[in-house]
Amino acid sequence: MQEPLLGAEGPDYDTFPEKPPPSPGDRARVGALQNKRVFLATFAAVLGNFSFGYALVYTSPVIPALEHSLDPDLHLTKSQASWFGSVFTLGAAAGGLSAMILNDLLGRKLSIMFSAVPSAAGYALMAGAHGLWMLLLGRTLTGFAGGLTAACIPVYVSEIAPPGVRGALGATPQLMAVFGSLSLYALGLLLPWRWLAVAGEAPVLVMILLLSFMPNSPRFLLSRGRDEEALRALAWLRGTDADVQWEFEQIQDNVRRQSSRVSWAEVRAPHVCRPIAVALLMRLLQQLTGITPILVYLQSIFDSTAVLLPPKDDAAIVGAVRLLSVLIAALTMDLAGRKVLLFVSAAIMFAANLTLGLYIHFGPRPLSPNSTAGLESYAMGWGPITWLLMSEVLPLRARGVASGLCVLASWLTAFVLTKSFLPVVSAFGLQVPFFFFAAICLVSLVFTGCCVPETKGRSLEQIESFFRTGRRSFLR
Repeated sequence: MQEPLLGAEGPDYDTFPEKPPPSPGDRARVGALQNKRVFLATFAAVLGNFSFGYALVYTSPVIPALEHSLDPDLHLTKSQASWFGSVFTLGAAAGGLSAMILNDLLGRKLSIMFSAVPSAAGYALMAGAHGLWMLLLGRTLTGFAGGLTAACIPVYVSEIAPPGVRGALGATPQLMAVFGSLSLYALGLLLPWRWLAVAGEAPVLVMILLLSFMPNSPRFLLSRGRDEEALRALAWLRGTDADVQWEFEQIQDNVRRQSSRVSWAEVRAPHVCRPIAVALLMRLLQQLTGITPILVYLQSIFDSTAVLLPPKDDAAIVGAVRLLSVLIAALTMDLAGRKVLLFVSAAIMFAANLTLGLYIHFGPRPLSPNSTAGLESYAMGWGPITWLLMSEVLPLRARGVASGLCVLASWLTAFVLTKSFLPVVSAFGLQVPFFFFAAICLVSLVFTGCCVPETKGRSLEQIESFFRTGRRSFLR
């Protein structure tokens, strides 16, 4: 039997008996086809995250361009620039709120596909903008789409992926978001700001096309009583030669025991409120590390620190470093485990933010160009893993609503940070936000050690069983 998530001993956790393991030959033959199809469905879904990452940092090259614009209708003041940067997070919060309904009403796949509507409309508004209101509305709509996909895609991916590759696949939403950001930075070196918005339409269209051929989540289909469709979806994902009956019966049994939606009274039950609290606090701490305002104003930050390379080039370098770090996380998450990467990530972020704050405060010289350590370590741990753990620990009955709640709280926090970042820097200096981010990283270290379970190699049903019957409570 595998050891429990938090080291508790005893038979409580092993709720589902293990079937005899297949031979190595069978495992290789079946696993190859299984993973190919799961990878294809995952890729189709996480194109939404690509668009989200692209839209999130759209303002990085655009704000400096519009601050120097000769068109009086598009010229941005510092106050208008802060709104242009931060209104995306308000849209994302609204998207997270809508996901609380759409995730369970339409299902994970259709909710992701629905996000294409506001995303395409938002890019079109920004591409053809002739006034500030069009920029703000377009930014809000792309934020709404991003918030919706941020709540739906991790849940979809976790529900279709087998335990052996769920960690690696769970990192792909963040990986594609980072790749989307890098693409924006790279295109920003070549294209004017209007054409950057036009280019943002392409991944949205490809996502719609591919998702049209992908199955819905078997767990969602079972929760709606569509058992035959759920079995077909699971068989397609696992491959025609795979024996899916045992896995299907596990999922079916778990869904039947939770066939009704969770009530507000039931939320107070420990096995429901604890995983929701863990997921919610992780999302809040992730945002409080400062990643969103740094990415939104990245080129402006480089402008103010007089780095050696042109700010556009530095922004592209940061995007490449983040992509490399998420790749490391994806490859090591199922080997090292979630908690190890969270510890390493938070520790390096603390050291990087503290060093940057001290250097800005005391250093007589401008910042050196090697200021990416904090972003690199974030992308290696607290970026991808918090999204994965959110989708892993939330109970099935509350997964749609709770994931939307987590995204809502996350992006409201991001709005406060992003809207206040430029005024705080103007009033107190750039070092103050970095000192605050360093303090949050210390809190994240303590929280990881005390409250976060290790979910490596567990099925979603086993994780949920742990919260229901585990002998140790990690929120006591």
